[in-house]
Amino acid sequence: MAKKGKKYVEALKLVDRSKAYSVNEAIELVKKIDYAKFDATVEAAFRLGVDPKKADQQIRGAVVLPNGTGKTQRVLVFAKGDKLKEAEAAGADYVGDAEYINKINQGWFDFDVIVATPDMMGEVGKLGRTLGPKGLMPNPKTGTVTFDVAKAVNEIKAGKVEYRLDKAGIIHVPIGKISFDQEKLAENFATIFDTLLKAKPAAAKGTYVKSVTVTSTMGPGVKVDPSTVVEKN
Repeated sequence: MAKKGKKYVEALKLVDRSKAYSVNEAIELVKKIDYAKFDATVEAAFRLGVDPKKADQQIRGAVVLPNGTGKTQRVLVFAKGDKLKEAEAAGADYVGDAEYINKINQGWFDFDVIVATPDMMGEVGKLGRTLGPKGLMPNPKTGTVTFDVAKAVNEIKAGKVEYRLDKAGIIHVPIGKISFDQEKLAENFATIFDTLLKAKPAAAKGTYVKSVTVTSTMGPGVKVDPSTVVEKN
């Protein structure tokens, strides 16, 4: 096991590992114990009572955070005709078709999110082996395969985040930056939590939300009592 640094160890001393904090207490503590010299990302991890190996228990989607993520996303749009102008007007960073497919094939990745119109997916799909492992492949479930490119770009720029169940049955989602006010982080957290509750698969049995943890980029995790969020919503 990797040895933890002194600052991490000192921060960990302030966390009661046996306690599940209220969401507001957890966020307050995460802000207090963060020691990074940069504006760290705050992330929430939800361990869910679902079987990630079963198709009817997969959870994937996207949600716009009310207070954004604190990060400006670089958006690449694959489209044709009038949709190119629509994407540019909405503020997309890169807009095109074949030229950008060629650039990606040559190792270009100066973007964070790809939006594609359905009629472009035949070509974009050929990039599956390149984009898939990086989590960059457009998907209808996350609203990134659509003819309404203006809406897609606007939502991404406004703070849209994607969530997806991993092989361990956990969903990791950024809820903002450590510089955010506690209230803004709590509001973003509640939005994601409520979204995941609504996304519960019909096939899921038993306890759905098994555990929740909030952490900053370099800091230790702080357990959250899910019932404190449920009561708020």
